Amino acid sequence: MQSGLSSEALDYSTPHTTEQGKPADRIKINADHQRSNQQQTPQRLFTKATFFRKAIPGVASVSAYRTSRKLLWPQAMRAAISQTPNMTDYTKAALELAHEAIYRTSPNPRVGCVLVAEDGTILGQGSTQRAGGPHAEVMALRDAEQRGHSPQGATAYVTLEPCSHHGRTGPCCDALIQAGVAKVVASIADPNPTVAGNGFARLRAAGIAVEVGPGAEASRELNLGFFSRMIRKTPWVRMKAAASLDGVTALHNGASQWITGPAARADGHAWRARACAVLTGIGTVLADNPRLDVRDVPTERQPALVLVDSALAVPLDALLFAANRPTYIYTAVADEEKRSALEALGATVITMPNKAGKVDLPAMLQDLGRKEINELHVEAGYKLNGSLLREGLIDELLVYLAPKLMGEGMGLAQMTPLTSLAEAHALSFHSVDRIGNDLRILARLQGRDRF
Repeated sequence: MQSGLSSEALDYSTPHTTEQGKPADRIKINADHQRSNQQQTPQRLFTKATFFRKAIPGVASVSAYRTSRKLLWPQAMRAAISQTPNMTDYTKAALELAHEAIYRTSPNPRVGCVLVAEDGTILGQGSTQRAGGPHAEVMALRDAEQRGHSPQGATAYVTLEPCSHHGRTGPCCDALIQAGVAKVVASIADPNPTVAGNGFARLRAAGIAVEVGPGAEASRELNLGFFSRMIRKTPWVRMKAAASLDGVTALHNGASQWITGPAARADGHAWRARACAVLTGIGTVLADNPRLDVRDVPTERQPALVLVDSALAVPLDALLFAANRPTYIYTAVADEEKRSALEALGATVITMPNKAGKVDLPAMLQDLGRKEINELHVEAGYKLNGSLLREGLIDELLVYLAPKLMGEGMGLAQMTPLTSLAEAHALSFHSVDRIGNDLRILARLQGRDRF
């Protein structure tokens, strides 16, 4: 839900601060941006936009962050953007800014905005901050003011419909109206029912010209989880796995570290970082005792942890509890003593059994949607992977293939033997990219993104 700005945020001169009162990270075009108000071409904006942030203790370097961020945007999507007709460089720049926010905005969508004068001068730009903070439109207006530019008569290129409701902040369309922009070029309408065209209507009622469509595919792709939650009421579910070329994810003795190389593992952490929550099963916890947090790339927040644990068998000293993040444990039993102990560790325990005495997985996804989970990143064993696939709950697979042959071992998912090829799960390759020595394949269950 793209919220806008609070009444306080309507004062564009007010520097944005975090809850701790520290200056928020800002997005800047380049070093000259701080020193002069010289005109910048849209192409320069698109190619030079860089996200600067303070070093985050305990994580990889900013250069590693930039690298992983670049990898996150599949080459196929970058090509689609560059080849899309009728898309200006200003819209491309706004999309790049939206992509800069990929680790930050959840549960809000990733949005970028560029303000352009009639003569083509870049007046200001910005992207949506953390939930509760300013959105892209307000960041761009603040940026313009800091550079000494008036947005009066400008065109705002924004990757999602400006919001029209009061959520954590106030309406962005009101900020644009107040600023006196003449035109808004938006990539796509906001699927949030509280917006859903109302932002465009309010802009037009105020005499602002509105154009919708440039960059729609890329904007939706960046926010597929948000669109899923708004329309389907469930998260976009991505199953991640690392395997040998012959599809083995672990040896029969359980050994799996490391099938893929360091570049692929860092990229996997980047995909964790963009998700609202990481899901695993009790089998993985008991076998590997993983942390399943983000360590290999800098991030402003840790995704929530979701554990499927039908018998509530998770050890109280499991490393899952080491990270400071929301933890949701779904179970099928009512063990009040264990529940109390887990809640003392900060976990939320939800009892949600199905008729078979296991966790009701479809109901769990509905519940996660209500908890504002946009993207659910699954890192589980072959049993839970199989259950999710059998129940039709997986939307896409993120698979890293290593140039190795491992022979007999565990596969991606435990599935019922098929009697015909027609019974196979049909997939579509969304992107295939080389990551270090490995391949990263993003494959979607056919038709899952049509909502």
